[in-house]
Amino acid sequence: MTETLFIRLGSQAHDTIHWLVLGGTSATEPEIIASGELQSADQLSELASKAEHRQVQIFVPGCDVLLKRLNVPAKSSRAMRLAVPYMLEDSLAEEVEQLFFAYGELANDSDDNNCFTAIVAHKQMQQWLLWLAEAGIETKSILPDVLAMPLSNDGWSAIALGDSAQQQVIVRQGLWQGFVLDANAWQLQCQAFAHQQEVDDAEELEQQENIQIQAYSPLAHSEQLAINAMPEELPLALMAQNQSKALNRFNLLQGQYKIKESRSHAGQQWLWVAGVAVFALLLSLGHKTAQLWQLNAEQENVKQEIVASYKKAFPKTKRVRVSTIKSQLNRELALLGGVSDRQGFLAMLAKVQPAFAKVTALKPESLKFDGKRQELRIQAQAKDYQAFEQFSVALAAANLTVKQGSQSNQGEQVTGSFSISNNGARKGAKAGDKKSNTPKKRSNKNNKEAS
Repeated sequence: MTETLFIRLGSQAHDTIHWLVLGGTSATEPEIIASGELQSADQLSELASKAEHRQVQIFVPGCDVLLKRLNVPAKSSRAMRLAVPYMLEDSLAEEVEQLFFAYGELANDSDDNNCFTAIVAHKQMQQWLLWLAEAGIETKSILPDVLAMPLSNDGWSAIALGDSAQQQVIVRQGLWQGFVLDANAWQLQCQAFAHQQEVDDAEELEQQENIQIQAYSPLAHSEQLAINAMPEELPLALMAQNQSKALNRFNLLQGQYKIKESRSHAGQQWLWVAGVAVFALLLSLGHKTAQLWQLNAEQENVKQEIVASYKKAFPKTKRVRVSTIKSQLNRELALLGGVSDRQGFLAMLAKVQPAFAKVTALKPESLKFDGKRQELRIQAQAKDYQAFEQFSVALAAANLTVKQGSQSNQGEQVTGSFSISNNGARKGAKAGDKKSNTPKKRSNKNNKEAS
């Protein structure tokens, strides 16, 4: 069973405060772990350590809470609660604005009352809550002590609380009835019950004389009231046994005084961990977003560089799209003689490049590739004729067939041309020429024979 700290506050700060800790392993027979009294509300902080890790239930004196049963002709509970304060206005000692009205969730009683309200001064409610707050004690419920007393079907239940100096008698009369008075006024109240001057109906008088009181502590006897002694109980222990039933139907902490649910310590820790995780996730997403933005920017720059390089290589191109630039480049290369690894334009350039690197004095002015003859034609210039000879030697060393064209001297520069082909390609071309000439010779012979 969960341990619970029960505290019964007083009406004033100097009143004695009673407390009790109840718990144990059995839910049906809880054990009293500790109990005691405080001299005043100033000592409530002494119970703060006992309130830690325990439930806290608060009882308040029934003499400060007025219980009323009403029959209110209203269709909704909201309309009923708006009407009640003004229905009772004439019978209340204080202004309605200074009072707090709490409502119990009870079924209609035998007198067909449909509204059950508990009335307490705002000043008193705020005083009780202030005492608890200053002591560092939190609670979810406050209950008038008379409603925590046992409900007897045969009469009333009563118990005395406190020592002889400040002893009070707590009496529960019915489902929504009860009162609290000082012990020295108990005998007078009994006499008032027994000798009511305004009882007009003899039957009602007879019922009044037959009141049965179940007393859970020694009480002064009265000739007109039947007091039945019950097994003696500690007052707060007796209330603790019955408070759960009462709390299911009523709690003073409602309306403007309703306690907002606070998260447990473990829940707060998990919330903190979740907050850190969310922050880390957002930070990671922000970092990834920044990286993605940077990569997109770099990709855009690369695209622009590709387009610029392509336009520089092919200045006549008006529109370039990166998605189709590969096919455009292949088409342009095909126009230059294909992309064969051995005989294409690029393969020929690869073989000629070492000669250009060796003879740096020779500068090409134009390149033209004849795909049909697999021949590269170069128009170049140099400062002297010697550079042309060195270039021819370098090409021959690369196993290329070189045919020099005409050379001319233009001022300080010498211009000339080269026809460059692979040895194999050249031999193939010659063989093709011989084959093409053979039929002609035969044709001439035949002509002679025909003549």
